[in-house]
Amino acid sequence: MEIYISIILASLLIIPFALKTFSPYVWMDIVYFGDLVRILVKFVARRRRRPLFFVLDRFLEQTEAHPDNTFIVFENESYTYACTDKRSNKIANALQSHAGYKGGDTVALFMGNEPTFLFTWLALAKLGSPVALLNHNIRTKSLLHCFNCCKAKVLIAAAELKEAVEDVLPSLIEQGVTVLLMSKNSDTPGIQSFSDEVEKASDDPIPRSFRSHITFKSPAVYIYTSGTTGLPKAAVVNQNRILTALAVLSSNGVVSSDVFYLNLPLYHTAGFVVGFIGTIETVTYISEFVKQQRHLLCTEVNVTSIIDLRKFLCCQGFARKLVAGSTIILKRKFSASQFWDDCRKHNVTVIQYIGEVMRYLCCAPKKDNDKDHKVRLAIGNGIRAEIWKEFLNRFGNIQIREFYASTEGNVGFLNYVGKIGAIGRVHFFHQKLFPYTLVKYDTERDEPVRDANGLCIESRKGEPGLLVSKITNLAPFSGYAQNEEQTERKRLHNVLKKGDLYFNTGDLMRIDKDNFIYFQDRVGDTFRWKGENVATTEVSDILTICDCLKEANVYGVQVPGHEGRIGMAAVTLKKEVQFDGRKIYNHVVSCLPSYARPRFIRMQSTVEVTGTFKQMKVKLVEMGFDPGRIQDPLYILDDNAKSYVPLTAQIYHAIISGSTKL
Repeated sequence: MEIYISIILASLLIIPFALKTFSPYVWMDIVYFGDLVRILVKFVARRRRRPLFFVLDRFLEQTEAHPDNTFIVFENESYTYACTDKRSNKIANALQSHAGYKGGDTVALFMGNEPTFLFTWLALAKLGSPVALLNHNIRTKSLLHCFNCCKAKVLIAAAELKEAVEDVLPSLIEQGVTVLLMSKNSDTPGIQSFSDEVEKASDDPIPRSFRSHITFKSPAVYIYTSGTTGLPKAAVVNQNRILTALAVLSSNGVVSSDVFYLNLPLYHTAGFVVGFIGTIETVTYISEFVKQQRHLLCTEVNVTSIIDLRKFLCCQGFARKLVAGSTIILKRKFSASQFWDDCRKHNVTVIQYIGEVMRYLCCAPKKDNDKDHKVRLAIGNGIRAEIWKEFLNRFGNIQIREFYASTEGNVGFLNYVGKIGAIGRVHFFHQKLFPYTLVKYDTERDEPVRDANGLCIESRKGEPGLLVSKITNLAPFSGYAQNEEQTERKRLHNVLKKGDLYFNTGDLMRIDKDNFIYFQDRVGDTFRWKGENVATTEVSDILTICDCLKEANVYGVQVPGHEGRIGMAAVTLKKEVQFDGRKIYNHVVSCLPSYARPRFIRMQSTVEVTGTFKQMKVKLVEMGFDPGRIQDPLYILDDNAKSYVPLTAQIYHAIISGSTKL
């Protein structure tokens, strides 16, 4: 018996060490699975509540439980939960009494990052109206296109966007659209002032009956794709999907004591769903206020930081105890020069990033106090491996939670391990809940490779493949508003068996031997030259390692008489650095195979990006490398000169005529 006991005890001691040696991530996998189960259980419990429970109801719960806690800090103003609730009530009451609006109408919100954006969305949620979140940077044709996608009956715009509204006003008037401007007066016929009506309106709560028609399948918001490949598409985000988004921050380790820095656009998924909706769930801190004094907190309190607000409240005798919670520090836009100063000023603990934001921070001038901050967690997607390393070395031990998701997609990954460069980890239980796979993709034909039976062929480990995710009740795809053609293009039929249906992410991925998954490229961004596939993101990463280059946007252009597309890069230079064709040539020759080397380089003052910092390629591809159409300096790789040399009209015509082969 003693022998058996000794064996058992020895096994118990050995197993953890063996697992750590041969399966180093198993404990993290178990914890992640536990988080998945916890989130799913909470989600199912909320789905079963009656009356139906939505994101708005979570906000109202938080308001009732913690009315005096700080919810939003914006510039020199601060708003509590109770104040936010009452502000949204005033907007809702003003709107529902307006002749141009009727309950349930879709409303388009045309506004930058400001508290009124959030107040207005909450107001419309209380009235049961879907909201189209318009990009405040778009104008004329794009603006009308986005507005028409959602068939909105009302447009609510910020005062500073009046001129943009006036540009499309004739079309809006023709459609019978009610146009409301968040100002106290308007001298433009067809545009009505709305702020004055809001100020006069009651702040009484909105009866639940106003939204009784809402179901989990009802649209909550329309969020537009970034438009990297043309006009934006309106992705339908329903109430069910937005309810699941409540867990996005808490599942990443954001707790009630965190201060969240939100500087990404609220019209986009990252800013609105992750930043705003996610924070509603995590704000659960405690405060004590003298009940009869609460109304004083519904006016703007001039503060310069969260700390100042707490001191103010304590000094005024309103609070005996105020414990920090997940407060939103809202910024109008991202600013690399103000980023860390803001974080220090407001004691920010959680930051958010997307696209090129982290690189912009790393490119900012170095300071002695770069590591002097309280940021412990960065959540986002799109950080490149070399920037990840540089960011940690420069700004300190910040946990980076890279994840993968899309506005309209039905699959996501989370890099809960912290593996540099990976977007997530392939997890058995995750794959059972949300079936997905990588399938071989033909970049030349721009479609998945199929076998003799017409089914897709799964990629092997280490090979790039198109990520597709099965469309199920648990992982639905709602499609795009008023665009069945684009919706159908995202549906992939007969993937692993006849009759199945998958969502086509349009993203090429790769899974390594340790089950980490890596983003390779967007379908359409990858091009084929000399019989080889070229991933634009990989080439961009290598180019920006060169001393003189700050940014690089790589794409493929067609050349008459040649199959496929040849590489071209639109680049910007670092400050006070001259273009060095020989140095760049030596760099690409030493780091890239011949087929992947950009044959043409286009110098730009700035690389054009979308509102969410994604590089735009469509116009660049259309213009090609014609010096007659392009005003920017152009260069061509010259192997004889061992340098990038100016692309003249003579060289261009020689290429087009076929006398010069590439």
